[in-house]
Amino acid sequence: MKKRWLWFVIVILIMIPVGLVFSANTERIGIKPNVEAKAVVLMDLNTGRILFSRNGDTPLPPASMSKLMTELIILDEIRSGAHTWDEKVTVSRYASGVGGEGLSLNEGDILTVGELFQSMAVYSANDAAVALAEHFAGSEAKFVKIMNRKAEDLGLSTRTNFMNATGMEMGSRSSSEPRDPAKETRMTAHDTAKLAAHLIHQHPEILNTSSKTQMKLTGRELYLSNTNWMLPSLAGPYSYEGTDGLKTGYTEKAGYCFTGTAEKGGSRLIAVVLGTKSKEARFEETRKLFDYGFSKTLTLKERLNDWFQVMGPRAALFH
Repeated sequence: MKKRWLWFVIVILIMIPVGLVFSANTERIGIKPNVEAKAVVLMDLNTGRILFSRNGDTPLPPASMSKLMTELIILDEIRSGAHTWDEKVTVSRYASGVGGEGLSLNEGDILTVGELFQSMAVYSANDAAVALAEHFAGSEAKFVKIMNRKAEDLGLSTRTNFMNATGMEMGSRSSSEPRDPAKETRMTAHDTAKLAAHLIHQHPEILNTSSKTQMKLTGRELYLSNTNWMLPSLAGPYSYEGTDGLKTGYTEKAGYCFTGTAEKGGSRLIAVVLGTKSKEARFEETRKLFDYGFSKTLTLKERLNDWFQVMGPRAALFH
């Protein structure tokens, strides 16, 4: 009986490294993830290398993922000293009527820049984004000009164009307002990944905000939950170890979108998924990308350590 158990242990110890090596070389044998979305891109943040792309240069409506640019501009302004997190912002009638997902702000409400920023980054609040745009630039239209100038400075392609601070589709405010596709925000998956990479490199503190599972608005008794179901702290069916950002999005035309980032063993990936058919699908497809990416970027030793951590006490048999 002891010999049979010993052989079982030996076989397992052989099979695990072989499986890990096989997985780490999936690109060489042509095995790539079958991702169901309008466009996807997977980037290795450490090297900037694109590990996987499908329709990566196709301009598509990004929904709230365009708020990554809004976040970047605000963080740049805060760092420059031009503004502070404690500044008071008075909500305008325009901002209060923006529609879509939001805080249900009323004209005249007063919140701090920090409260509005976290509401935008964690809960994807549209009214918070517009209130910030007006506060920082004087109007949303002026803020949009800054967004497009910044896109040019970052070297984003001309296929990416911002039309508002939220990513909302034109006509969303009023059913009587005609929609003009030429006046709607468009981003490519490649540009979105590049923007996310720049945001993380320049302002790594954004991950402290984007990884919050919940935030509370002071004096409002209002708790806002993170729309990113892949956060490990949520401990849900879509949680993925190492995930700490970055931005979800949805509109009728865009479908369900997600720009996710995760870190394992010193390797950080950025996955952009545009246009899935459900909330769940955007996270399921991102998981496929993360699994594929980490199989390529993690060393055999790191993958073994990751396996031992997942197995916990059961792995002690093989140590």
